[in-house]
Amino acid sequence: MTELTHSNTIPEPPPNRMLQLQNLTQQLRQEAARVLVGQDAAIELLIVALLARGHILLEGVPGTAKTLMAKTLAHLVQAQYGRIQFTPDLMPSDVVGTVVFDIQSSRFNLHRGPVFVQILLADEINRAPAKTQAALLEAMEERQVSIEGDTQPLPEPFMVIATQNPVEMDGTYPLPEAQLDRFLFKVKIDYLPHAQEVEVLRRYHGGFDAHNLVATGLKPVLTPAHLEQIRRLVQAVRVEDGILDYIAAIGEATRTSPDLALGASTRAGVALLIASKTYAALHGRDYVTPDDVKYLTPPVMRHRVHLRPEAEIEGLDPDAVFRRLLAQLPVPR
Repeated sequence: MTELTHSNTIPEPPPNRMLQLQNLTQQLRQEAARVLVGQDAAIELLIVALLARGHILLEGVPGTAKTLMAKTLAHLVQAQYGRIQFTPDLMPSDVVGTVVFDIQSSRFNLHRGPVFVQILLADEINRAPAKTQAALLEAMEERQVSIEGDTQPLPEPFMVIATQNPVEMDGTYPLPEAQLDRFLFKVKIDYLPHAQEVEVLRRYHGGFDAHNLVATGLKPVLTPAHLEQIRRLVQAVRVEDGILDYIAAIGEATRTSPDLALGASTRAGVALLIASKTYAALHGRDYVTPDDVKYLTPPVMRHRVHLRPEAEIEGLDPDAVFRRLLAQLPVPR
């Protein structure tokens, strides 16, 4: 990747830099396609979340390549990768670590938990009870953990990719609202269409091994050191006042919607703004459009609202409610 210069102020990004970023995004997609079939939208949102310093919740039944997505992203950006398998008996100390007394040295030694990585896969996070799920709250919000009263910073970048089985499946615990609100996106991973599933079978028949990404020819595109440079370009993306009004109007509409018992918070609006700026930059633009905001509204807000029982009886889901709201709101010009 071409080196990007630093300065103390945030300059308006030159068009060629935005085109470089667009090309870089295309490289990431192309490399990911060596491993993943039919998951272009999910991979794009993973890239957006990483550059926006966000976390992402992937929801889908087992066997839909959620773990493979996380491993692929970590490989593409050469980030330190770790995995925690959430289970009903997992304790908070199993996540963040603990302090252990060493008899030989008569000293307390810090044993860091698996959270101390750059990209953490929290696999089947809704299999663990709320106390253990909450162990990630401080890490996700402040990028640090507290162990026996001492604060330990997490590596940079730090991103949580959590997977979740649908809540109606046996043996799961709904995530607390405070935990859900820390995820930038909730992405639904559906079954592949027939033709794409055939392609997956063809690859495995030809010797594809999901546990050996190097053998697939997957090549890294970025390093963690590049991410901060890219984020400076994202920060410089312009947002007109009309777009800010539009984002605020979407949040307000969710709070007054007759279909929703709980609307989106101000944090949801901030998340939508940051995600829209990142998405625009990845598409080679130094400005946000209303279409950026509309496209990202469902993944940013679907996990931050609650349907009324009447809406559920009507067969609505949050995405359907957002479609109604967006159709009614005036679009800035």
